[in-house]
This record gives sequence, C-alpha cells and structure tokens, in this order.
Amino acid sequence: MGVTGGLIALAAALLVATVLGVAMRRRAGQFRPAPPGTPVKPAGALTEADLGTGLGRQATLVQFSTAFCAPCRPTRQILAQVADMVDGVTHVEIDAAERIDLVQRLRINSTPTVLVLNPDGVIVKRATGLPRKADVIAALGLVVRAEDRSRK
Repeated sequence: MGVTGGLIALAAALLVATVLGVAMRRRAGQFRPAPPGTPVKPAGALTEADLGTGLGRQATLVQFSTAFCAPCRPTRQILAQVADMVDGVTHVEIDAAERIDLVQRLRINSTPTVLVLNPDGVIVKRATGLPRKADVIAALGLVVRAEDRSRK
C-alpha cells in the first residue's frame, strides 16, 4: 500500500469516526422509553429505600452521577431547577460508585443517566448524557399529564 492508499484509509477512518461522533452526540441527553429488560412493573420499581428518600407526589427525577463526571454538575442544576418549577416533583441524585447494586440492576452504563419515575416509582423515561431543560420538562409533562388523567 503506497502513500496514496494510506491517505485514503486515514481519510475514511476520520470520516467514519466523525459520523459516529456526531450520531452519539445527537443522541446524548435525549429521553427514551425505558429499555426492554428494565424493571417497569411496580414490583421492580424504585422504592424510597432504593433512593434513600421519598418519591415525589407527581414524579421523581433520578440522576446517577460520579465524582469525575463533567456533565453531571450542569445536569444536577437543570434537574433541580425543573423540580423547583413543578409542584410535587422531587430530584434525587445517586452516586453510581456507591450504589453499584442499582447501577447493575438498572443497567446504568454511563453518567449522567437520568430516570423519570411516576409516583409509584416506575421508570417511564430515561436519558444518558446532559439533557436539555426543555427535554426534561417534556418528559416530565408526560408523567404528570398521565397522572392527572388517571385521577379523573
């Protein structure tokens, strides 16, 4: 393989890495339904004992963080702001290094990971990476609206 072939291979590798990087960045922080295999039934829901605090009356925002996670701080700020804006919503931060049992049970692969729980502790939405405030509000809106409809 000559110099030209090496340059073509290098350019192709850079192109593939760029496309993958852009795709991963676009996906980061977007809320998706809980993946298959994640406990979603009340028997597998997160409890107050799991969280170390009470569940929110309308919803709970659970953030898994680690000490060296750069996007965890802005995620904490966004979730705290949203929880303060919406009555009955609680924000709970869990140190992933201290709660390996939950990390394994919920298949948390990176931090920050944000879970949106309904009032029963059932995981409704999940995001990995730094979420946008608007996306958090939209994900939370689905839970709060569903809860309001079930009360009527």
